[in-house]
Order: sequence, then structure tokens, then C-alpha cells
Amino acid sequence: MNINLQALTNNYLFLSVCTGLLLAIGWPTYGNPLFLFIGFVPLLWMEYQIRIHNSEKKLLKVFAYSYLSFLIWNAITTWWIWYATPFGMFFALLVNSLLMTLVFIGYHFMARKASQKVSLFFLISIWIAFEKFHQNWDFSWPWLNLGNGFGSYYKWVQWYEYTGIFGGTLWVWIVNAGLFAALVRYQKNQHLKQLIKNVLVYVSLVVIGVASSLYVYTNYTIQGDTANVIVLQPNVDPYSEKYHKTNAESASDLVQLAATAIDSTVTFVVAPETSIANATAIEDFNFSGEYFIIKDFILKNPQAHFLGGISFYSIQEATFKRLPTSNYYKPKNVWYNSYNSAFLIDKYNYVPVYHKSKLVVGVEHIPYRSIVEPLLGNVMINLGGSVATLTTQPERDVFLSSNKPTVKAAPIICYESVYGEYVTQYVHKGADFLAIITNDGWWSNSQGHQQHLSFASLRAIETRRDVARSANTGISAFINQKGDVVQSLAYETKGVLKNQIHLNKSITYYTQQGDYIARIAIFTAVLLLLSVLFKKRKVVV
Repeated sequence: MNINLQALTNNYLFLSVCTGLLLAIGWPTYGNPLFLFIGFVPLLWMEYQIRIHNSEKKLLKVFAYSYLSFLIWNAITTWWIWYATPFGMFFALLVNSLLMTLVFIGYHFMARKASQKVSLFFLISIWIAFEKFHQNWDFSWPWLNLGNGFGSYYKWVQWYEYTGIFGGTLWVWIVNAGLFAALVRYQKNQHLKQLIKNVLVYVSLVVIGVASSLYVYTNYTIQGDTANVIVLQPNVDPYSEKYHKTNAESASDLVQLAATAIDSTVTFVVAPETSIANATAIEDFNFSGEYFIIKDFILKNPQAHFLGGISFYSIQEATFKRLPTSNYYKPKNVWYNSYNSAFLIDKYNYVPVYHKSKLVVGVEHIPYRSIVEPLLGNVMINLGGSVATLTTQPERDVFLSSNKPTVKAAPIICYESVYGEYVTQYVHKGADFLAIITNDGWWSNSQGHQQHLSFASLRAIETRRDVARSANTGISAFINQKGDVVQSLAYETKGVLKNQIHLNKSITYYTQQGDYIARIAIFTAVLLLLSVLFKKRKVVV
């Protein structure tokens, strides 16, 4: 019995579209990650057929068809950016697809010079290296890092506490590369039994990965002392209503919402990102109306601590204090720093503040500002508030309760929750639980806010920390150390959640080591590249 691959071999467009669709239907929150394990096989097969046949413009063909694959994947999974900014959506789709294509082109060059085994090792390594790079440069957009694809099926990846999401990326690529290699061997020898045997090996790799994870999930015991926490969901329109209210009105609304659930057992009240929306001078906050409204609420409930989001600014009169991220306000001829911040108010007067430090490209900062701004001016995307470049801080902070025993909360602001190793830095500072404050209303009721919520389950597993998630329009939720959403509020629902969280103090292997898989991949990719570039060639005399 022979499997006829001739039709697929000659239809590069079909193979390209297949990869795009398979990756898309494998993505959260509507998809199933099983499709990720076969998603790259059609693309690899397409590249292989173009490479081995004596056709013209091989590079152009590989580029065009692979770009189409990645564009389909990006478009289907992240089209919802349109609700915030049509330009930003097109930019994200086109550029992210291009970057993925360039990685695949790197594999194409390697495959032309090295053995299949070496080139596939290089592809896996360079893809993981790319995902790591995509977490740290100015155009950072790691939303489609393959390990995130298990956000809705978090029970399959409980071993992320050892590997982080790069373990998921490695898993996906090993299976794809193995299945592709099995197809290549079958085309050469036509041994069907050998093909079936090889396929079963990689199917078993998926099964073992899932089974071992389910075993860990079933046997994991939630750890730590407990504390009661409230999360608020004010459900305020971020494009209009939010910025038409005064800060005092917003603070009053938050306090009234919290009052419906507060009691003497509550340790933290968590409010969303920039729930105090109109920019306030940092030095004036302790004298503002919004501060006194929240402070009065806390004094009536002295065991509680109010953790919320706010827009801050600080005037930089002295030239030596200005930073590359400082902004110039021409009407008043002043320089200032703008911040997306979290604050904590308790019964004492000191107010700790944390400034968001993983920023959204084009919304909160201009990439490579020293180059881009002189050419294009201020091209920031207006999401209803400030369009100033935000200033960050070099290290993570945690907020400490004044009660005994002390509870330490990680004030993670919105986009920061997408970055695994970044979140572990809060745990290194002693965080007992993760307080994610976000405003996902920019994307309307789409996949965007659902995907964002699913990534929080991965952070819970990586750090084995409970998550208290406060989202302006939803989905607010409590997530336990196993990644389970134990309580949630639906999107576009005003309300409050109250739950008991566990305060884990143990440190996972991933928290200790960070993205070690990515570091190994970078080393491997460089080593393989150098070995091919400097490979001794036979001299013909």
C-alpha cells in the first residue's frame, strides 16, 4: 500500500494555507493544541519539495509561501487588535509574520548546506531563540510564542513549573520535526510499516507529555497559608467613560464596589489597571481627593490593603534628571515622565508605587525612539488616554501588607503577565501571590481578553502562585496554583469577587533557573551555524 503524496507535493499554496490554518485552530481560546503538533509539517514539506527540485527562484518561493502561512496564523489569532487600532493590527500582523518568515528562511539556508538532522536541530534552536529575542527587544510581541498555545489546556503542561513556556515550544517543534522527517524517509524508501512506527513514536511523545502532566495535576497539593482577597471589576468603557470621570469619582465608585464584599477577614482589595485614569503628579497623590476617599475606606477596614492602578507623571525640571523616555509638553515648556503604575494604600501614610516596565509597542512606548521619533514624530497610538512614552523601572517590586504574618503581593500590570521569566522576578522578591491588574476593554468581546486570561494560568503553574486578577471590563478571576480558574466574572459585567487564596513560599525550578531552555537553544543555534559556516571543504586537486 502506497500513500500518494504527489498532489500535495505539487501544491505549495495548499501546503502553505494548511500550516496557517492548523496553527490557528490549535490556538487558544477556541482551538485545540493537538493541531500545533502537526501545524508545521505542511510548511516543512513545502520547503523540502522546493529545495530538492531544480526550480527557479527557490528563495522567493519559500519566502512567499511561508509568509502566507504565518500571516494566516497571525491574522486568525490576533485580528482583535483591530478594536484598539486598525493600523496597529496591520503592523503587528505584517511585521510579526515577516519575523517568523525570516526565521524559517534561516532554516532554508541551513537545509541547503547541512544534513536534515542538523538543519532540523538548527530550526528548533533558532525558533526558540527567536521567541526569546521577541520577549526582550523594543518591538516585543511574544503573544504567539508556541508555549502559550496551551493556555486553555493548562492541565497538559503542569511541567511548566520546570520548563516554562519554552518547554512547550520545544515539545511542539520536536514532534513536528520528527513527523516531517518520517515523511521524508517514507518518500525515499516507501516502507509504510516504518512510517507508521515512526509516527507512533512521536504520537507517544505527545501522549507521554500529556499523561505525565495530568499525573502532576492530579497529585499536586495546593500549598501555603491563606488570605482573603477581593477583586473589583468596575466595567467602565476605556474609550470614553473612563476618562470623562474625575479621579475622585472613579475612586468613589471603586470604594462603593468594594464595600459590598468587605469584611474583617479581607487582606487585599485589588482594582484594575489605571482605574484612577487621569494623570496625577506622584508628589501630589497623598493630598488628592482620590487618595483620601480610598484612605477613608481603609481606615474603616484597617486590616485591608487597597492595590490599584493609576496614571502618574513627574515634572523633570533639571536637565540631568531627564531620561530617554521623558516627554516634552510644548504649551508649558516642560519635560515630564509618564507612568502606568500600581499603588498600595493601607492604614499607614507611606504609599509604595510600582511602575509598569513591560510596555505595549506603539501604545506605551516608541520602539527605538532616538531613531524613529526624529523621522516620524510622535506616532503613539491613542487608546483613550495619554499618548506619551512611558517611563519604566529597572527592577520588580512587591507590595507588603502591614499585618502579621506579612503577605507579599506581586503588582503585575496587564501586558507584563505575558512574560514568564519576568513574572518570576516578583517571586524572587518574595511574592506570595500574583495580583494581575489589567484593562482588556480595548479589544471588545473578542479572543483577545480570553487569550490574555489563559496566559495567567500558565504564570500560576510556572511559579505555583495563586492569581488574583482584576480586569476593568473582565474577565476578573481567581486562579489557583494548578492553573484552575476557581472563580470569575464574565466580560462586561460590573461586580466584585471574594475568595480565599493560598500564599505559597516555595520556589519552582523554573523560577530558580528562568528561561534556561532558551539560553541553551541560543548556544546550540550559534554552534550549529558556526559549524556549517566554517566546515572544511574538500579541496579538489
